[in-house]
Amino acid sequence: MSWQKEQSALIGRSAELDRLTSVLASAADGLAGVALVGGDAGIGKTRMVTELAERAEAEGFAVLVGQCAELGDALPYLPLADALRGARGELRAAIGARPALGRLLPGDTDLGTEATSGLTQQQLFGSVLGFLAAQPVLLVLEDLHWADQSTRDLVVFLSRMLQTERVCLVGTYRTDDLHRRHPLRRVLAELKRLPSVTAVELRPLSRGEMADYLTNLGGTDTRMIGEVVDRAEGNPFYAEELLEAATEGCAMTDGLASLLLSRAETLSDAAQRVLRGAAVAGRKVDHALLQEASGLGDLVFEEAMREIVSRGLLRPDGEYGYAFRHALLQEVVYTDLLPGERTRMHSEFARLLTAREGAPAELAYHYLAGHDLTEALSASVEAGRRAERLGAPAEAHRHFDQALGLWDRVPDPDRLAGMNRIQLALRTAAAAADMGDNHRAVAQLRELPPSAEIYERLAYYLYDSDAAPGAIEAAEAAVAAAPEGSPVLARALSTLARTLFGGPRQAEVRPLADRALEVARATGASDAEKGAAIMLASCAEFDGDLDRAEELFGYVTLQDSSDLAMDLRAIFHHARIQLARGSMAAAAQTADHGVWLARETGLSWSTYGTDLRFLQFLIHYTTGEWTRAREVAAGFGARVGKVPEAILSSFALFIEVAMGMPKVEERLTWLRPFWSDSLVVYMSRGLAAEHALWRGEPALALEHVKAALDAMEPNEVGNIRICAVGLWALAELGRADGADELLARARGAVRAGIGAEGHAWLARAEAEWHRAHGRADVEAWRAAVEAFDFGFVYETTRSRWRLTEALLASGDHASALAEWKRAVEDAAALGAQPLSDALAELGRRARFTSAPSALLTGREQEVLALVAEGLGNREIGERLFIAQKTVSVHVSNILGKLGVSSRTQAAAVARREGLV
Repeated sequence: MSWQKEQSALIGRSAELDRLTSVLASAADGLAGVALVGGDAGIGKTRMVTELAERAEAEGFAVLVGQCAELGDALPYLPLADALRGARGELRAAIGARPALGRLLPGDTDLGTEATSGLTQQQLFGSVLGFLAAQPVLLVLEDLHWADQSTRDLVVFLSRMLQTERVCLVGTYRTDDLHRRHPLRRVLAELKRLPSVTAVELRPLSRGEMADYLTNLGGTDTRMIGEVVDRAEGNPFYAEELLEAATEGCAMTDGLASLLLSRAETLSDAAQRVLRGAAVAGRKVDHALLQEASGLGDLVFEEAMREIVSRGLLRPDGEYGYAFRHALLQEVVYTDLLPGERTRMHSEFARLLTAREGAPAELAYHYLAGHDLTEALSASVEAGRRAERLGAPAEAHRHFDQALGLWDRVPDPDRLAGMNRIQLALRTAAAAADMGDNHRAVAQLRELPPSAEIYERLAYYLYDSDAAPGAIEAAEAAVAAAPEGSPVLARALSTLARTLFGGPRQAEVRPLADRALEVARATGASDAEKGAAIMLASCAEFDGDLDRAEELFGYVTLQDSSDLAMDLRAIFHHARIQLARGSMAAAAQTADHGVWLARETGLSWSTYGTDLRFLQFLIHYTTGEWTRAREVAAGFGARVGKVPEAILSSFALFIEVAMGMPKVEERLTWLRPFWSDSLVVYMSRGLAAEHALWRGEPALALEHVKAALDAMEPNEVGNIRICAVGLWALAELGRADGADELLARARGAVRAGIGAEGHAWLARAEAEWHRAHGRADVEAWRAAVEAFDFGFVYETTRSRWRLTEALLASGDHASALAEWKRAVEDAAALGAQPLSDALAELGRRARFTSAPSALLTGREQEVLALVAEGLGNREIGERLFIAQKTVSVHVSNILGKLGVSSRTQAAAVARREGLV
């Protein structure tokens, strides 16, 4: 869509425009922002974003504009599709690389797969996010008060997920249309709480501003301007129409609707006929379609259009169409139609659009308005199917539910729908669940005649609604009602096993899953087969048999279930088990494959796509690949607004705390409001405790530890790590009170299958317990080093730091020096600055740095000499013919070995010790 600037000047809006341009400027600097522009109809929202768009284009932004329409509630993603049509160059290529976006454009033949789940919506949302990251973009979505639910969901998603992309998202809406139960009200309230969102509400213009505005439009008669100002009440569009009416010699009637209608009534009969047809079509209409609906010949129609456009009622839009200059014009003309006239014209548009193979949702709208219920049912079902394929479950549910409402009012509905009523109802319930409304899905299923299939779906949705007792009852009924040796039985058995897992009837789960797997294989129910295999793997893990769990999860990942969500779930759990067992290389390979699959299918932001990314981060963090870990963590935004985002953000603290990055405090500030969530508390407060310890604040660290433990069940494995950190804090405070309780809690969380890392943290807790009691136990710390040496580089190095202290206390200076050297090198290679500083301080106390030349390799002495000359890393690399990154590693090692924290201090030591 081309952006068409109104001719009027922007008057009285400098403060509001400054706020919008501030959001745009932040986006240009790599801090994405969202602006919500509200105001009454005609107050100047479009004019405001027009000005912003011109400035954005001047700054090198691509500008995409999408328009909602009153019909838009039935057409999923209408404003997004409208905006995508305006993409050019690099952005057009980005659409081509993302089939989920291409399906929104007219003429696209890829309709997607039949009856896909809400996963398709996640694919679409992920595709939009990736598309917007291609280059600086200003995306404007106008008239959000008419937006469909899927578009509203997309706006919320983008507002939360956009972080460092150079994207400015602007939405406009009418405040006077937002009645108490309007669906946008809840969305606006949620969005306005987000830190990335700027709300701008346009007030009526003052009398002076309004007079200036009218003068700018060409008003010269002072008396006329005064009368217009009196009537317009600060509304620019109303004022413009009043001035136009007065200029044309029309009466300046009271009320904007009456005024607009009086202007339309001055048109010729043919032009009025065309304008009424355009109003029935909606805010925009195709030239050929409008002419055919009007029944006028070429010359008469062209004259009528010329008259309408010259009066400023419609304007050319795109290459072959027209749009009302303002939505109010369309509303007023449409409302003025007689009931019979309206019905007849809707029927005509339905007939014409059917011949043109128009969008099913638009056909359903016109057929229903034209009282053709038979065709409305058929079109509604097809519109629901189309919405499923586009990833718009809310609109799919609306269309299917509408078809169910028409079912008993038309003959032969099974033939029209292409399915029976039970099948349609199941599909309607599935759409409700996909849009996150499990309660509605359950309610709809309860209205249906009972059957095995109904009971199985009911159990599934009840379980997802945390109604376990009802879910178990329904699942048992499904198993009892299912025919022996049928796919329905396989699914019912798998669902029953799922509802019982982790509860008092855990012993029944494995036999049920075994039977489900057997029946699924015999009947070819691939989805039930994979679900049963995942349940068996979970049982093995629950019983502590990690070998069997890894084997089963590995088997599951090789099976194609035709369900991407289940495939990603299996890959995630396979990688998670491999990580727990300490199989680092295998875990990395599995996680990388999962992340690749999620990215290729547009599911990076789905539940398991996100889980796989944080698992990939943890693997890189654990194996010491911190450059890669930082790259992954860069996608974990600090500005969070919901619990899932806070959980993801918390993972970034692992690397940020360990490296001593200044961003830690900012991230913790954003996470603090979510400390009521147990997982957020476990990770963020546990790492906040470590951060406090590195800063020499053990009392604060102990507060964080206590809060984390209070949020956890005593048998959770995470207790072990938190207790180890708490014991570290007690040791720093020189206190033993509470140490025994912390160690007891850590030991109490030990169970079969906790994995290599769980046992390593227990060894750390045991060693810290000795420290808290004033003992430096060499063997305890050696056990911690060995336990973490399965591949956890950082924790091995931290344990080696304490082992060095214990060896020094025992009098074994030579062994301590050897351990210290290795720890210094590993900490420097990681970039673990707080640990490097602690090791440097230990080296000074132990006098490890008193003979620097003995500590440095030959290459390090060469680098130190050039550092002392004042050369930077690039110059040193050129002088020694080595990479700049290699120089950086040497410098870090030198600082650690000399026990200093800066290049200047290193140069001073080198001169003092005669090394240069």
